[in-house]
Amino acid sequence: MKTNLKFIIVLLLQPTLIFASVFSTAATPDPPRKFVVVLDAGHGGKHPGNISGNSQEKEVSLEVTLKLGKKLEEHPNIEVIYTRTKDVYVDLWKRAEIANNAQADLFVSIHCNAFFKESANGNETWVLGLTKSKDNLETVMKENSVILLEENYKENYNGFDPNDPSSYATGVLTQEANMEQSIELAAMIQNNFASNVKRTNRGVKQNWFVVLLKTYMPSVLVEIGFLSNNNERSYITSESGQLKIVQSIHDGIISYIKTRDVNFTPVKENRPSSSATAIQPISSNAVYMVQIAAGSKSVEARSANFKKLPQISREKEGNIYRYFTGETDSLEEASELRAQAVSKGYKTAFIVVVENGVRRRL
Repeated sequence: MKTNLKFIIVLLLQPTLIFASVFSTAATPDPPRKFVVVLDAGHGGKHPGNISGNSQEKEVSLEVTLKLGKKLEEHPNIEVIYTRTKDVYVDLWKRAEIANNAQADLFVSIHCNAFFKESANGNETWVLGLTKSKDNLETVMKENSVILLEENYKENYNGFDPNDPSSYATGVLTQEANMEQSIELAAMIQNNFASNVKRTNRGVKQNWFVVLLKTYMPSVLVEIGFLSNNNERSYITSESGQLKIVQSIHDGIISYIKTRDVNFTPVKENRPSSSATAIQPISSNAVYMVQIAAGSKSVEARSANFKKLPQISREKEGNIYRYFTGETDSLEEASELRAQAVSKGYKTAFIVVVENGVRRRL
């Protein structure tokens, strides 16, 4: 009885401590959202990829991927997810599914090149797109041929035949919404290769890689060098060479993140970003539009080609076409348009404001 009395007295004397504890727990904000990067080591298990000397692509790509992941994990605001961390083969569609389910911000696939001419050398970074180059088509057909080892590959890839050139002529718009960002990341990686690795810079290229087509975020495939070139094979399999390669890709990813102005705060689905409500037009004649896609392919600007979104328009900037929906002087209406676009699959849609002939992103 004395014990109970003492407990009651404590409650009466210090009620604020209890209520403070309850409310402080309830008011705890959500932790900042991390920038999610999915790293994909090419090939693996039953599919070794390119083989030259005693080196197999699946092993080299995994070594570089794990080192890259370890370096990225040093940043507290970055979360790294791997499609594989050991010598196993993962179906290409499953690699993309891992990234999609994680709602990743970037997908980076690491590979090694090979060619029948030993003199071929250098590094290159690929994004999704079509090519007229026979050599480039042969490269992508070789990479995509791994799906022939997968069960039910015809069903999983909608009848796509990696050995049929005509199969590469359709379907690219699935990832077109992320084309601009993918090219930007690829260029940053290649620039770092030129500065740090100082081998032949083969540039940014486009082709129909299945693993890139299936992802719903900016995605690149990096060929770090040629195993078929004796000198380059020694470099990309050495510890010092791999560290420089890793540093180049790491710096490219970090530069890309910085240009996104990422604040790492959680954003609810179908809601305009906080910056969209914070920035107001300077002039009364400013109009808002929603960018839904950007890519190298020209598509007729009409509603039927963009899931029946209203008032489609198109602008060309350099080699990139930008596609918009709507044109309104109301930020609220633009926010509703963006939500509609996101609900129809354009996950990267964002609001832009045009005033005095200048377009800027909100």
